[in-house]
Amino acid sequence: MKAATAMATLIEQHFSADNPLRQVVLVACGGSLVDMYPAHYFLNRESAQLHSYMMTANEFVYAPPKTLGKQTLTIVCSHGGNTPESVAAARLAREHGSVTITLTHNPEAGLLNWSNHNVLYEWGGESQVTNNPMAQILSYCVEAVEQTEGFAGYADFQHGLAQIDGIIARACQQTLPRSADFAARFQHESLFYVLSSGASYGHAYGFAICSLMEMQWLNAASIHSGEFFHGPFEVTDETTPWLVMVNEGQTRPLDERVVAFLQRYAKKIEIIDARELGLQQIAANVVDYFNPVLFYSVMCTYRSALAGIRHHPLETRRYMGKTHY
Repeated sequence: MKAATAMATLIEQHFSADNPLRQVVLVACGGSLVDMYPAHYFLNRESAQLHSYMMTANEFVYAPPKTLGKQTLTIVCSHGGNTPESVAAARLAREHGSVTITLTHNPEAGLLNWSNHNVLYEWGGESQVTNNPMAQILSYCVEAVEQTEGFAGYADFQHGLAQIDGIIARACQQTLPRSADFAARFQHESLFYVLSSGASYGHAYGFAICSLMEMQWLNAASIHSGEFFHGPFEVTDETTPWLVMVNEGQTRPLDERVVAFLQRYAKKIEIIDARELGLQQIAANVVDYFNPVLFYSVMCTYRSALAGIRHHPLETRRYMGKTHY
C-alpha cells in the first residue's frame, strides 16, 4: 500500500478544504507517456472532481495548461530520469506551485531535484508488473480519487493488482508460440496498423511508435478501434498486416467489430484477446484498467520474437542517443 500512504501524506500536506486537489497532469515522453494513458483514462471515467490532462513533456513546457498551480498534482515519468524535456517539465510544475510526483528507474536522476515525492520503480525481467511504471502511475491516480472523493471499485482494484502478475505470467507463456508464428509470418513486412480501444489505445500507440518504429525501424500507425470505420478501413486489403488488441470490458464491442470486418476483407491479421488470455478473472467494474497492463507484457513477447527473426536487436538505434537533436 505504498501508493496509498504516499498519496494520503501528499494530500494531507499540500491540499485542504480551502485549497483542494482539482486536477492531475500526466507528463512524459515516448514510452513513459504511453505508461500514463491508463491512468488518464481511469481519471476521466471514474472521477467527478478531478480533471485530467495528459501531455508530452516538451509541449507542457512550451504550452502548459492555464490552470496549472497549487490545486494541481503533476506526475512526471522518465525511465533514465534525465530526459531534458521531462526534467524541464517537472521544474516548471514546481515553479507554478504544483505538487509533483516523479517516477524513474535511476536513483541519481536529475528529475528528483524537482519532486515532492519520487517513485523508484522496478524494471527488468524479474520485476513484478505491479512495480513497473504503468501500474504504479495508475495506482497513484486510483489513490488520488479514493482520497479526494472515494472510489466504489477501490477494493476490487486492489484485488486486481494482487492477481495481475499471475495472469500475465500465464498469458506470456501462452503467447510464446503465437508470437513466434507471428514473427515468422510478418518478418518481411514493412508497414503495420495497430488497433485497440479504451484504456489500451495508449498501448496501441506505444507499440506502433516504440516497439515497431523505434526498436525495429518499421513503419507503423495506431488506430482507435472506434475510428476505424470513419476513414482508416478504406485501406483494408489482403496485403497489409493488422494487429488488434481486443479488450475485456466496456469497449470490447468496438474491438470485436473491427475483428469481424478484418476477417472478411483482410488476410494478414493478428488478434491478441485479453479475455482469451485470462483477464476475465478480474472484477468487471475495474477490468478495463488492467487491459493495457496485460497487453504491454504480452506484446513484449511479440516484439522480441520479431527482433530475433529479423536479426535487429531491440536496443539498436541510429539517431537516439547517437546524434544531436
